[in-house]
Formats: sequence, structure tokens, C-alpha cells
Amino acid sequence: MAYLPCVEIEPDQTANRSVIWLHGLGADGNDFTPIVPLLKAPAGAHVRFVFPHAPQLPVTINGGMRMPAWYDILSMSIERQVDSEQLRASARAVGDLIRREIERGVKEEHIIVAGFSQGGAVAYEAALSHPQRLAGLLALSTYLATHDSIQLSTANRQLPILIQHGSQDPVVPEALGQLAYNWLSDAGYQAEYQSFPMQHQVCQEQLVAINKWLQEVLA
Repeated sequence: MAYLPCVEIEPDQTANRSVIWLHGLGADGNDFTPIVPLLKAPAGAHVRFVFPHAPQLPVTINGGMRMPAWYDILSMSIERQVDSEQLRASARAVGDLIRREIERGVKEEHIIVAGFSQGGAVAYEAALSHPQRLAGLLALSTYLATHDSIQLSTANRQLPILIQHGSQDPVVPEALGQLAYNWLSDAGYQAEYQSFPMQHQVCQEQLVAINKWLQEVLA
């Protein structure tokens, strides 16, 4: 099977936990690798970090320029018109990576799916529709683009979900992060929402919160 190309950071011992982390539009799998040394796993958890590279796609809002993208964005309106089929195709590719982690010896309930911005929209689709229970979903500065079409998995109805957003985000307005949180809450999910005084980025205070969450869900 052909998998998405990835940057992988292995633990010192055989991996028994995995985090699959999706970058944002125009970036690549190297984007979040510098924060790995700042993230501490709980005792007994040996975490493999998997950072996939998005394919090169023409992006309408950028004049049709080809760039690393999980899907095409057709409009930057608050509704965020996107190519939903491309998004779902990317989510299926993430599902293949989840299954590969299982084949490599990591149980599905020990796998986290994380994503930033456009990658977060794919992470929502991939994790909430995955047929087996996962460890958690980390959604950073993102939005739930497929709320009107996603096929929710009963296995992940109790999935730990951490949503983080910047209160000054000019790229993905915080209102979109709050909309995702409200939609999930109304659907019965136990999501946690955190806001930070930042723009479209990651800050130190946020990393402290991510560390705390990882300690809980990877224990």
C-alpha cells in the first residue's frame, strides 16, 4: 500500500503509543517536529510521532497555485467553502496511517490524531469517523469543515477531544473553533475548549496545556 510520505520521530524504546500530526496549508511534515522534545510522555508510554506531508494541490484562494494542501479551499468566507471530497480522501489516507501504526504494534486506543488549521479539519474527519476507538483528538486553530456530512463513529463517541485556538487569529477566526466545540457538545461529545492570546500559531502556554492532556490520554 502507498502511504503518505511522513517525517517520523521514534522513541528510545519500541513504540507503544503514536501521535499522527497534520500540518497546515502550505507547510509540510517538518512544521511541528521542533516541539517534540518539549512534549513529555507519561511513564511507560513510548511515543512515535508521525508527521505526514500533504500532497501538492492547486488552491483556489491562492490563485490556483500548487502547494502542500490537504484539500482545496474555494472561499475564505466564514463558511469556509472547501472541496469536501478531497478532505475526505485525505482523512482516508490518515486512516491508512492509523492502520499502519496498529500493524506496527500500537493499539488503536493508544493513537492520537492531531492537526493544525487545515490539517485540523482533516483530523476532525479522520478521528470522528474512525471505526475503532482512538486515544484522542487534538484540534489546533481549526474548524469542523465537514459537520454537515461526516459519518460519526459510535466507537469514538467518548473520544477525548482538546480544541485550542488563538483569540487573535486572523486566518481562522476563533469563532470557527467555538462553532466546532459547540457542535460537538450538542452532539454529546465531551470536548474541552481552550483559548490563548495569540494569532495563528502555537505558544508556550499552549504547549504546557498539551503536555498535561497528553499525560492523561496516553497514560
